[in-house]
Amino acid sequence: MAEKVIGILGGMGPEATLSLFEKIIANTPATRDQDHLRVIIDSNAKIPDRTPAILGQGNSPVPAMVESGRTLERAGADFVVIPCVSAHFFLDELRAQLALPILSLFDAVAEELERQQPVPAAVGLLATTGTIHGGKFQERLQKSRMDTLVPGLDDQKRVMSVIYRIKATSSGSGREEMRSELRSVVAVLVDRGAQAIVAGCTEIPLVLRSQDVPVPFFDSLLVLARAAIVAAGRRPLARP
Repeated sequence: MAEKVIGILGGMGPEATLSLFEKIIANTPATRDQDHLRVIIDSNAKIPDRTPAILGQGNSPVPAMVESGRTLERAGADFVVIPCVSAHFFLDELRAQLALPILSLFDAVAEELERQQPVPAAVGLLATTGTIHGGKFQERLQKSRMDTLVPGLDDQKRVMSVIYRIKATSSGSGREEMRSELRSVVAVLVDRGAQAIVAGCTEIPLVLRSQDVPVPFFDSLLVLARAAIVAAGRRPLARP
């Protein structure tokens, strides 16, 4: 079977887009340049903020995302991945307007959790306020018979503040403090019964690492990268 071309509908944010591309490279078996998959990236940072749109307080990102999707199609992509969790709130609208298939990060993460032994009964979700209020990630996890625990109001404000600070800073700038804040929110979720933590915003794994979390940690960007490799017709490298 011929390999398929991955299209990354990115820019939400740019660093998360770069991180997804890096993870695709790192998880593809290759000993030379030609062994890697072809990847086309449209990093459009001008796409409107997803959280205000979900909350009814901002412009819809859908028209700009559709434009990017069509750009990827014209460039030769066979399918699309989106390194932004909040953008998946609009997945049905995007699929209705784009000819290319779009991988669902929600599905990829839920299926990865289903492969765990044992499958976690309750999952702690760190995500944007838009994703939390939109509820679609939680609905997908419930479909796989997993309950979702989300931060309380004050902790969610802290998570959202960290996400925007990550977007506003370069790598390493003040991020140790951000990591500490997220770890404290994780601790509360684990105390409430979370048996796994999902980085449900693609900025979160730019700061929080598996060693920072006392239960299994699921990096949604890594899960999406590996799902993209499979969809392109390759088998990802074995996990370490």
